[in-house]
Amino acid sequence: MADPVLVAVAWPYANAPIHVGNLTGAYLPADIFARYQRLRGRDVLMVSGSDSHGTPITVRADAEGVTPLEVYTRYHEGFLELFQKAGLNYDLFTSTHTENHFDVAQKMFLALKETGFMYKEVQPQWYSSAQEKFLPDRYVEGTCYICGYDNARSDQCDKCGNLMEPGKLINPRSKIDGSTPELKDTEHYYLDLGKIQDKVVSFLEARQHYWRPNVVKQSLGQIQAEALRGRPITRDLEWGIPVPVDDADGKCLYVWFEAVIGYLSATIEWSKANGQADAWRKWWTNPEARTYYFIGKDNIPFHAIIWPAELLGAQRKFDELMGNPEPQGFVLPYDVPANEFMNLEKQKISGSRNWAVYGLDFLTRYDPDPLRYYLTVNMPEAKDTDWDWDEFVARNNNELVATWGNLANRVLSFANKNWDGLVPDPGKLEAMDIELLETIEEGFHVVGEEIESIHLRAALAETVRLASEVNKYLDQTEPWKVIKTDKEAAARSVYTALKAIDSLKILFSPFLPFTSEKLQSYFGYETKIFGDQVVDQVADNLGSRSVLRYDPSLAGGKWESSQLAPGTKLNQPMPLFIKLEPTVASEERERLGK
Repeated sequence: MADPVLVAVAWPYANAPIHVGNLTGAYLPADIFARYQRLRGRDVLMVSGSDSHGTPITVRADAEGVTPLEVYTRYHEGFLELFQKAGLNYDLFTSTHTENHFDVAQKMFLALKETGFMYKEVQPQWYSSAQEKFLPDRYVEGTCYICGYDNARSDQCDKCGNLMEPGKLINPRSKIDGSTPELKDTEHYYLDLGKIQDKVVSFLEARQHYWRPNVVKQSLGQIQAEALRGRPITRDLEWGIPVPVDDADGKCLYVWFEAVIGYLSATIEWSKANGQADAWRKWWTNPEARTYYFIGKDNIPFHAIIWPAELLGAQRKFDELMGNPEPQGFVLPYDVPANEFMNLEKQKISGSRNWAVYGLDFLTRYDPDPLRYYLTVNMPEAKDTDWDWDEFVARNNNELVATWGNLANRVLSFANKNWDGLVPDPGKLEAMDIELLETIEEGFHVVGEEIESIHLRAALAETVRLASEVNKYLDQTEPWKVIKTDKEAAARSVYTALKAIDSLKILFSPFLPFTSEKLQSYFGYETKIFGDQVVDQVADNLGSRSVLRYDPSLAGGKWESSQLAPGTKLNQPMPLFIKLEPTVASEERERLGK
């Protein structure tokens, strides 16, 4: 295989279940893209894991009266269950609470320290007299001094997206007890972003011609509005990764610093688990590699500014600390295709108000491909979108059932009934047959180009359009009527339609993997399009945990048009999709907010 492609997926905080906004924001687009790249035969690695050390975990642990480890473990297991059921094929979904991640994050810290992109400074930090301890930034909320938002965190404002200087927060309050914290001096290590600013700007400017406008505008605009400055990368915390120097007892690496290192540490963990300890360099130090970071818009500063700064600052020192006698520098992000937000019934999704459609709950009542389909056609690639239950039902019934599912089922069923379960011999194809197959063939180029550009809505829309073209072809040729007078003509059009459907199955497969695999079996293929997911139990000095990995051993799909031959044995099909009653929408709305 060639063309290394790293698909780096946002790390969910292990403190809450995943809802549809999370899925369409980062996790699903990454999976669609990775599946396509695998079909192209590229050397794909899709990695992520649970963000185990963020203060949202400790906030929930405090509220529940349990340990952060218990909280992280519970939600991590839920993530693995959801990703399997929704068909998100990670090569490795791990967590930041691993011995490997501790080691890699600490080496990155040391690399930045030794290259001179770090310094120590005494700065005021929020301190709770009642708790007698320093408060992490997410434990303190107040009014944003930039946009005036009342519930800004002291490290970042979720409304305007700007990184915050904690000491400038207006009317600060503790999330623990609502008291007013005080600023108290403490010494921490800082990442010297000002020293790296020119390189970060050059990096962004070199990519602005193909990055999404919202990513470039926010990133360059933020730097232009306020020059980068030192940002603390350690904190007085009990739950996290210890700072690997002698003068930092009781301090841990700040989660915003160490969590993004997870993309690197997960790749290294995957390499070790596969007996190729140095394989990670294929994606991280190889100039031919392309790395894609799938995130939501609230994470743009960390992936388009902070993470490139860490990679630039570490230079070759990290590779040297990893034992490479000829150390190489890092490959910088090729693209950061951040999505906007998805709302729900014209309101912002809110877990606290139970105004959300949670992935696992949804999949107790509906199949995964309708979920993947609706989240893709409604994906917030350029602006915020809205989950609407009426629209979900309508698209399921009018597009999945009527346009695609019925097409595949009726042609396969007709062939099974009238040609003894074999692909009929078409004889000599006529002009309209050839034209349809050429149109579908061109679809591999058109759809592929859209996916390469991460225009997934457009890619799926084009695939649905091609399915409509096959329906139009059948409306013209009418094999169900023609077979009564001219079975050879009917055989020709059924063969052409089967060949088109067999190709469409591949075009749909990154979006609709479950039903595409069913079609793969109905067409008599012995191999699957994609491989399988496997949950493994692994252990290290930090304890036992579950990981999700991708096993490609049974995969046989390729991004190419059908090679279906006359005489191929077909299997009896079953309907791919279930038509939903209109009452589903009102029933689901009744669940919201309760």
